[in-house]
Amino acid sequence: MASPRGALLDAVSALPQAVNPLALSLNECPFPPLPAVRSALSTSNDAVNRYPEFLPERLRSLIAGHDGIGEDQVVIGVGATGVIMQVLHAVTSPGDTMVMSSPTFDGYPIFAQMARLRSVTVPLDRHGHHDLDAMAEAATHARVVVVCRPHNPTGTVEPAADIERFLARVPADTVVLLDEAYVEFLAAEHRIDGPSLVTRFGNVVVVRTFSKAYGLAGLRIGYGFCAPELGRQLWTMQLPFGIGLTAMVAVAASYDAESQLRQRIRMIAAERRYLQMRLRALGVYTTDGQANFIYLPADHAPWREVFDGTGLQVRHYVDGGVRITIGSRQSTRAVLWAVRAVR
Repeated sequence: MASPRGALLDAVSALPQAVNPLALSLNECPFPPLPAVRSALSTSNDAVNRYPEFLPERLRSLIAGHDGIGEDQVVIGVGATGVIMQVLHAVTSPGDTMVMSSPTFDGYPIFAQMARLRSVTVPLDRHGHHDLDAMAEAATHARVVVVCRPHNPTGTVEPAADIERFLARVPADTVVLLDEAYVEFLAAEHRIDGPSLVTRFGNVVVVRTFSKAYGLAGLRIGYGFCAPELGRQLWTMQLPFGIGLTAMVAVAASYDAESQLRQRIRMIAAERRYLQMRLRALGVYTTDGQANFIYLPADHAPWREVFDGTGLQVRHYVDGGVRITIGSRQSTRAVLWAVRAVR
């Protein structure tokens, strides 16, 4: 058995590096927290002997004010995954059906299993887009249907008009999870007015997170918003003392430093475009990704063989495709070196 001192050293040494140009598998922000956020978090450390709010009312109010929605429309979760599970616990019963694309965010099949739901998957098309017609058809017999926008893992974005046509076809008693984990990376012309959308479609829950663009993955802060009636139902699943004391401070500091955050987002988007351009110059097809990662479909190279042994941590899929998080220029060079080595 390790000594307390040894256990402490082990715990500290096991912390991930804030900057690691080879860690490209989890779509994390490649930068440490913004200086203002780090400073605010440091200040909050002195209060960790105290419980957070019984329910995260102040954080709920802060997010509602920032996004221009009512407080009763907002639910807070331990990351976006926590919000998703709160939705499933609130609106489903064991044996209900949940529709999702394939491939999709790894968590959704796990969440369905945890909630004892039956999963129905609809394949993406060859360019990584949803088949919204097939999903709408499947949704007629489902309790929940999931659409990620931008999609994970392909980064693709369905046009706003197509999303609205899809929602109009989904039964009013089928809850639609519109997963916007990467929404901050979208250009203005690709964005959907979420508050307006949930006003017109009372069965939609827009899910967002502070783990990606905001760079707070380790703090596990997510939220969703929807129509007030559904929001009040979801709030009944809010876990008492479930959101850490630092969440309010980190979110408030992030909002206060949004101009710096936008600069980081522009840097990541520019690096994504550069990597896409260089890969395409090598004859490598990538989907039209709009998030902080790129996706290389399976039919263009044996990607596992390409990246194994390079030290790069990338996300492989069972069909042979690979998702690569955008990092620094050093990360980009490492990816291009690996690809060139086999072409």
